[in-house]
Amino acid sequence: MLGQLIRAGRLERKIPAEEMANRMGASRSLIQRIERGDPGCSIGAVFEAAAIAGVSLFDTDRESLGSHRAVAGERLRLMPKTARRAKRVVKDDF
Repeated sequence: MLGQLIRAGRLERKIPAEEMANRMGASRSLIQRIERGDPGCSIGAVFEAAAIAGVSLFDTDRESLGSHRAVAGERLRLMPKTARRAKRVVKDDF
């Protein structure tokens, strides 16, 4: 979800992936991995990408926290309920 927020923020600010990579001192492939949510990316790189994209990570303002929760709630409703597929039941009673 954080990767999707970073991508949305980057696109809203009209920052190309190459420019973001240059500003971070990283490769374009790292930006793509961050936006896909690859857990192998360092947290420092993810936080830096979030800062450049304008994604607020640690907001202490009560009003903005409420609005972030509302937006997060809307986005969570769009996500699948489970990450794994249900096991298919095989009918083997001949």
